[in-house]
This record gives sequence, C-alpha cells and structure tokens, in this order.
Amino acid sequence: MTTPAEQEALFRALFETAPDAMIVVDREGTIVLANAQADRLFGYPERGLYGLALECLLPERLRGGHSAHRERFMSNPRVRPMGAGFELVGLRSDGTEFPVEIGLSPVHGGAAPLYAASIRDISETQRARQALTRARYDAVIGEVGRLALESHDYETLLGRLPHRVAEALGIDAVAVLIAGTQRYDLSVRAHAQVPPALLDRLPDLLGIMAWSARLATPGRAALTLAEFDARDEGGLRAAAAAHGYVDAALLPLFDRYEPTGALLAFTKNARSLDRDKLNFLQSIGHLLSAALQRNRSEEQLAHAQRLDAIGQLTGGVAHDFNNLLTVISGNLQLLEDDTLGLERGPIIQSALRAVGNGAALTRKLLAFARRQHLSPRPIAPRAWLTDLSALLTRTLGEAVRIRIECTSPLPEVFADPGELDAALVNLALNARDAMPRGGELTIAAGAYDGGDAPTVELAPGRYVEISVTDTGIGMAPDVLARALEPFYTTKSAGKGSGLGLSMVYGFVKQSGGTMAVDSQLGYGTRVALYLPAAAESRESAPPRPKVAAARGGETVLVVEDEPDVRDVAIAFLHSLGYASRVAASAEEALERLRAEPVDLLFSDVILGSGMTGVDLAREARRLNPGLPVLLVSGYEQALLDDAKDGELTLLRKPYGRDEFAAAIRQALDAA
Repeated sequence: MTTPAEQEALFRALFETAPDAMIVVDREGTIVLANAQADRLFGYPERGLYGLALECLLPERLRGGHSAHRERFMSNPRVRPMGAGFELVGLRSDGTEFPVEIGLSPVHGGAAPLYAASIRDISETQRARQALTRARYDAVIGEVGRLALESHDYETLLGRLPHRVAEALGIDAVAVLIAGTQRYDLSVRAHAQVPPALLDRLPDLLGIMAWSARLATPGRAALTLAEFDARDEGGLRAAAAAHGYVDAALLPLFDRYEPTGALLAFTKNARSLDRDKLNFLQSIGHLLSAALQRNRSEEQLAHAQRLDAIGQLTGGVAHDFNNLLTVISGNLQLLEDDTLGLERGPIIQSALRAVGNGAALTRKLLAFARRQHLSPRPIAPRAWLTDLSALLTRTLGEAVRIRIECTSPLPEVFADPGELDAALVNLALNARDAMPRGGELTIAAGAYDGGDAPTVELAPGRYVEISVTDTGIGMAPDVLARALEPFYTTKSAGKGSGLGLSMVYGFVKQSGGTMAVDSQLGYGTRVALYLPAAAESRESAPPRPKVAAARGGETVLVVEDEPDVRDVAIAFLHSLGYASRVAASAEEALERLRAEPVDLLFSDVILGSGMTGVDLAREARRLNPGLPVLLVSGYEQALLDDAKDGELTLLRKPYGRDEFAAAIRQALDAA
C-alpha cells in the first residue's frame, strides 16, 4: 500500500506528463498550479502562469461572460465534473487566439476548494471539421447546380431546393419567395417546414423595397434578423420570434439588375448562422438567381418565337387576302362602269367599302408581321403632338382629358408619319375603352439614350420616348402577359380584332425601336414607344405630286401567277387603252421578253416557286437595260430586302383603277 507521499508523487508525475494542458485554480479563479504543457500551450515561461487570473487566458471580449459562468459553477454545492467538450477561445501571451476544448472538475480533500481544468488545443480538429462541413456544402452546391442545368422545369428545382438546403445546414425552415411580372407582388413559391401561419404572412412582411437597399452593400452575403434595427421593417423579426425562430438569414435573388425575390432560412438556435452557412446560402442564392434568369429568358424567347411564327403566318395570310381583295375590287370597279345610275350602284359601293375595310385589316396584319413598307422621315414631336391632340380631342370625346408633355430640347423622330399616327390613335382608343367613365390621357415625349436603362432592350444610340398613360382600369398580370399577342382581346365579340397593340409593336420593331407596357389592375396603363431619333433635322420632303391617270397605247407585259388577279390587271389595262401580254411565271416572262419588245414589265413580287418579281426585274433589265418595271404586292418583304439598290417601284394590293392607271403612267413616263 502506497504512502501519502508516494501518492502525491504519483499524482504530480501524472499531472506533469499529461498530454493536455492542466491548470488548477482557487475559489477566486487564480491559477495556483499549471503543468509544463500549459506553459507551452499559452506561451509562458516555466511557472509563468502561477498567480494569474484564469480570465487572462481568454480574449477580453469573453472575460466578463466567462467570469460569471465560472462563479455560478463554483458556487454550486452540488457541482459535478464537466467532461471535455466545452469549447472556448484561448489567448496566448503574444496575443494570438486559438480554439480550445475544456473539461472542469472540483478537487476535494484540501483545506480550500480547488478546481482543475484540462485544456486541449483543437485548432487542427476544428480545421478538419470545417473542411468536412465545407466539403458537404460544396457537394450540395454541386447537386443544386446540376439540378439547375438538368431541370427543364424551373418549378422542379424550386420544389427540391428548400428541403435540401434545410437538411444541409441543419436548420429549421427555408422559404423561397419570387416576385411576379410587376416586381412587387411577392409570393411563396416553395418552402420546407415553415408554419402555415407564418407562410401566409411572409409576402406582406417581406416587401422587396423595404430590404433590398440593405443588401446593396458590396460583399454582403446576407441580412440576418439580428441586424434589423428596433423598427423591424414589416415586423418580420417579431413574426419569426412568435414561432420560436431566434434568427434568420435573408438573401436577395437578382434578376439581372434588381431584386426579384428572396431566399429565407430560419433557425431556433442562437448564433447558429455562422460565416460558412451564410456563404453557403449565398452560393445557393446565386444558383437560384441564375436559374430564374434562364427560365425567364427561355419564356421570353419562346414568346418571341411564337410571335415571329404568327407574324410569318399573318404575312402569308395578308398576301393571299390581298389577292382576293384585288380580284373583288377590280371586278366591282369594272362592273360599276356598266351600272351607273342603276339600283345596283349602291350595292357595289357597299362592297367596295368592305374591300377597303379588308385592306385596312391586312395592313394591320402586315404591321404586326413587320412586313409593311415604311417611308420614315424626320418628324418634329412637339408640332406633331399638337396636331394629333386636336384630332384625339374630337375622337375621344369630352369625358377624356388629354395632356401633352414635351421635354426640351427634343430631337426629331425618324419614323413613318402615317404609321406613327395610326399607332398613337390605336393606343389612345385603347385608353379610352379602359376609362368607361372618363379620365385623363397623358401623351409625353422626351429624349432617351439607348444606354440609360438596361431594362429596355435597345441598341446604343439616341431615341425619342413617346408614352401614352391613362387612368383606366389597368390590366391583370395574366392579361398583361398576353397583351401583345395578335387576336387576343378582352373586349366583347365584334368590338375588337385584338390587333391594335400587336400592330403598334410590329411598327415600332420594324422602325428600329421597341415598346414597353406597364399596367396594374386598378391603377391604369402606360405604353412607351422608343423610336430612333433623326440623325439631323431636315426639312420634310415635299409631297410627291399626283400623276394624272392618263391613257396610253403602250404594251405592258403582265406577270402574275394568280389567274383571277391577272385578269383584273388585264381588264384595267384594256379599259385604259393599253395593249397587254401575259405570263404566268418569271421563266415564261423572260421567254416573251426575248421574243418581242414591250414598253413596261408589270409583275407581282411573289410568283410561287422559282424566281421572284425582283429577280425577274433584274434579269429583264439585263436583256433590256432601259425597260421600265412596276412591281405589285400585298406582301412586301421581298422588295424591302432585295430591291433597295434598284430603281423599282411598288404598287400595293389591293389597288384601285385610278391608282393603277397613275402608277402605270408614272413608270412609263419615268423611263
């Protein structure tokens, strides 16, 4: 059996050779004993720790809290040993900090109470733990990135994301909120374990504008509830606390240039949202924002493709429709000559008016399809709007007040005057219909730089912004999303073709600009047209003098693949005294030109398969360089694309006989 002296020597040997730092303190927290490992760990000379207060081994910011904790521990008569696992931050003599793990135990049997602490440096352990945690986070980020790339449906990614994030972070709840087309109508699109009562309140508690400015600071990973001031905008912190959440991280989701949603992570453990977790959430937020942008870009592309497909369809329909109208109109005009003074005259006049209405409809179709022929010139906005307001005042009635606003200085608009008038009248009529009890219509014009606002997709350059704003009933988000679709209308049957905004959109895009529509149900609508500014102020070209519909005896070669349309042209020519030759295709026309001379080539632009009228004109002029050419079409894109470098004149279908006669005579005289 060992003696007390032997036992003391054994315990001292164990104390000095222990792999951990060992420190013994008295009731006041003064160090009375420390082994050599403790001296080395904290950077003190041998026996340099003796007499120091235990709190000297902690950073100053932790000393007050640790002192209170130690006092409670030592004053408890039933205090029991506390095993290793309590983590703190140690302070070396040179001022460096390092993580430690502490075990505490009272030492009984002496005259005064003593307390022993074993201290272990866990720097390497903590680094390894952090590395494992970050590797787990990286794996989740990689998985989310893969889902974002592979998911054809954005909703699939949204549905999986909150549960995966909550599981990875070991937190209590996650929610994703996305704004709609109006940017302020937030809604919860996906969540994990958020209580229903809090879920219903989140969109109102979290207004985008209330917190987006907080997140504008460069380098900020997230905004936590602990950072909200006493005002607690919207009451989010109070609402979270009511459900037991002591903290939350809020990350913005950006759609290119502005917040369009938020990622929220709630926790019931204080100080559990450390830097690594916030960085992980920021990475998830970036991936989610990128997926959101891609999804919206794909929707916009699909919408543009649908519009383009419909545009091609409407262009083709307009071409065929114009051929029919040409036949109807031509035969009615020929019949009219034989029925002057008879009762059939008014009927024919009514039919001709119907032809005019049909032609107006095809112009709208062509405007939407961007296939119409434009004649842009500089327009002074102030004078133009002054004249237009007088017209609109008579058209819209007394219940609609019209305001005209023009900034100064203001460049001239480079656009087709007639089509611009039609576009503004269309917008004004739509505004009037949206204000059944009257209201105010504001038409404003101002200079605009193509790089001013990235939300408007324009090439760099100078533009004129013309906006039409009403105080009407506005449009719901689903109606606004389809506003530019052709034939889509909310008006009752017979009161709208659904081509008004589509026509305006087509005209603006063909003119080299763009259009933006902003509307909110109950708050009116604003339509903005962005049209190119004129390079320089120029005097408006004088109107072309009308050419008299003179008769003649020349020979005209008519090239038309539609027999009925061809017959109308021949009948018009004969009624005006011209001789005619006929060809149903470009190839047949070239054969006739080689066989016999003619005075004028009159050809449709679209001739079925093979050569177009433009191709025919070029080949014909190679055979006869001085040959006059007059092209005709209800579908003008071929001429716009291919004939800009040649002196080719176009007659639009359907045409009246006087218009036809004037065009024939002008083409012959010009030669």
